[in-house]
This record gives sequence, C-alpha cells and structure tokens, in this order.
Amino acid sequence: MKNYTRTDILRLAKENDVRYVRLQFTDMLGTVKNVEIPVTNLERALANEIMFDGSSIQGFVRIDEADMYLYPDLSTWLVLEWETLSQNAGKVARLICDVYKTDRTPYEGDPRFILRRNILEMKKMGYDKFNVGVEPEFFLFKLDAHGRPTMEFSDLGGYFDLAPVDGSEDVRRDIVLELEKMGFDMEVSHHEVAFGQHEINFHFDNALEACDNIQTFKVLVKNVARRHGFHATFMPKPIQGINGSGMHSNISLSDAEGKNLFYDPNTENQLSQTALAFIGGVMKHAQAFCLVTNPTVNSYKRLVPGYEAPCYISWSDANRSTMIRIPAARGRSTRIEVRSVDPSSNPYLAMSGLLAAGLDGIRLGLDGLSPVKKNLFKMSEVERKRLGIKNLPESLKEAIEFFSASDLMKETIGEVLHSKLIEAKTKEWDDYKVRVSQWELEKYLPII
Repeated sequence: MKNYTRTDILRLAKENDVRYVRLQFTDMLGTVKNVEIPVTNLERALANEIMFDGSSIQGFVRIDEADMYLYPDLSTWLVLEWETLSQNAGKVARLICDVYKTDRTPYEGDPRFILRRNILEMKKMGYDKFNVGVEPEFFLFKLDAHGRPTMEFSDLGGYFDLAPVDGSEDVRRDIVLELEKMGFDMEVSHHEVAFGQHEINFHFDNALEACDNIQTFKVLVKNVARRHGFHATFMPKPIQGINGSGMHSNISLSDAEGKNLFYDPNTENQLSQTALAFIGGVMKHAQAFCLVTNPTVNSYKRLVPGYEAPCYISWSDANRSTMIRIPAARGRSTRIEVRSVDPSSNPYLAMSGLLAAGLDGIRLGLDGLSPVKKNLFKMSEVERKRLGIKNLPESLKEAIEFFSASDLMKETIGEVLHSKLIEAKTKEWDDYKVRVSQWELEKYLPII
C-alpha cells in the first residue's frame, strides 16, 4: 500500500501527463462504477468535493436521498497504462473511493466500508491483518464481426498447455505485463482445464487492497481481451458439461509483527488452534455466506459433482473434493484455501463473509473437526450424512433462505445492504424461475 499525499498525487498526475481521472467505487452486486473528471478537477476530488446521484446505483439510496460524496483513498492512485487516449492526448488514472452521505459520514451500504468495518472487528480481537490471495479463473470467447461475444472458445487448450494448442497465450501474457506495469506482484498464469479457460494469480495482500486489486484485475482482463478480439467473462458456468470458473481464496491472519497465526510447528499438521477454529467458523456459516461468495443463479450450476468444484462442507489438508483445502506450504505461507468462492462475487462482501465466519469460529472456540481424507464425490449421501457433512446450497433460492436466516450475516453485511441484497436476489430468482429453458423444450415438447 502506497502512502500518497494530495501533493504527491497532484505531482504524479502532472509528471505522467494525466488528463482524466476515474473516481471508482463498487455497487452492491460487485460492478465497478466510476465518475470521470478532467484533471483540472483533481484538487476538488482530493478535497472530497465530488458528488454523484446514489439513487441511480443498485443497492444505494432512495431518490429522496440521492446526493452522495466520493472520498478517494489516496493509496489507490494508479495510472491506467492500458487505457490509451488518442495521440498526445495524455493518460487516464484512477482513484478508488469510499462513499459518504451528505452529513459526511460513511454510507453503511458501501461494500468497501462493510469490509473496513469487519476488519476493524478483527483488530478488536487482537489480529492485525486478514491476508487474502485469490486465484480468479475466466473464459475467453471470440467476438463476431460486430464486436459481440460468441460462444466460440478462444482456443482448444487444456490444463497447463502451451502454444500453439493454447492459442490465448499472448492474451494472458499481455494481461500479466499490464498488471506488472501497474505494480501488481504476480505469481503464475496458465491455461485451465476447459477450452478457452484461464487463471492468473497475484500475491496475497491485506484484504482491502486485495479486493481493490480484484476489481482492477477484472476491468483490465476485459479490456485487454477485447484488444485481442476476445470477450472475457467471469461467469461461473458459461458452458454446461465442462469445468466452471472459481476464485479460490487463500486466507490467513497475522499479528502486528507479521507472524502467521495459522502456523504452529508443534502440531501434527502444523496448523494452529486459531486456524482450526477459523476453519470451524467458515464451515459453520458456509451455507449462510454463499449468497455473497456465490451470488448468481449461474453460480449454482458450477457447484455440482464432477467438475472439481466443491459441493460439500468439509476440509482436508490435501483432498481437492473438499470445500476447504490446506495447501502444503507452511511457515509464513500457511493458509486455508476456500474453494467454493466464484469470480462473479463482490469481493468486498465475499471476504467480509469469510472473515466474519472465521472470527465467529475463534470466538466460539470451535474444535474437534476432522479432515476428510476420502473423495467426497465417490461417497453416498448416507455416508456423508453419517460423517456429518452438509451440502452447500444447491440453488440461489436456497442461498437466499440460509442468508436471510443468519444473524451473523445480517450483522456482517449490515441492515442497510442485507435487506437490499435479499430483495435484489429474490427478484433475480423470480425472473429466472419463470423462464422456459431450452432443456425443457427438448425434454418435454416432443412427448407431452
């Protein structure tokens, strides 16, 4: 995190010939929004004087409470190298903003504020950092002559393939290069299992900065893909019968000295009691937080057996059929990997849900959970029930019901957004359930 001052930003804008600045924020559903200003208004923006109509943003305020302020987080100043203006027209930069009401207090329904509030609760419990590293997957599809997405894959490559089979290698490399130009600490990029499917991982960071990076990453991927004639989608399951896209989330807690509090060299699996209790909390509330980690109708087409996505609430130190896996690295790199999260989620809300669930496990001192060694997909329902293994929600409707019934989620998300999210997602489910699908027509039309 860079500790820029207002003076620093004005100087950097001049040095980089910045002509426009995007004041970005995120709505309830995770969509990046922005107010673009000419650089001549940058001083006003840095003085928190730029307003926008909050009633036009989903999950924000009513029309009679419309005016809202954007407060730039100065540490998020970034020149958007991939945004090219016409020749000699300068550059575009961005600042990620927190949303404030007209009385100059934070808006309780701002997803970024919600994560900040949950991090503050963590600090009150004596922990300093919630570390997050994500593995977002996405598909690339070809564009047609009119620039519209098709369902034709960008390539026919598979897991870890190379060119020429992996025909999208140049796109992935360009994405990584653009991210590195902006200071991202990249780890790996590779082709995923399905045709046209890709994964790019960046290094873990504190939760707020990690979520900011996820939002920047999504915007950049779509822009670079289009430059190459492709459409990038973070839809969890765009094609039936093949693997969907997840966003495995690697998380840990550390203290003020940077010590990883999930690591204990003296236990059998080198996991601390804090880590085990955190895992217990995540499992206890997994059904409830699914609405923020897997927020769409399409999310539940991914969480089915047979395609490497978890369906059952369990953990293991190696077994990839479980919802939570413990990667082999230990010491400073000790972490838990929550494999159910998908990239359609609003990262600020998803990480808030995971953090609150884990902290509740620590408060309750949850313990005694045994890792599952067997392949869950090969177990019968009777066997899973005997082991006390519950299912993740099987539909958006189920996820809404679990979320609505959870006092922890109401406290985590806050009353303002909790009710608005339930309302929006119920409408999404209602819209979906009245649609007649192609499957129904093929199945029933010839015989009924």
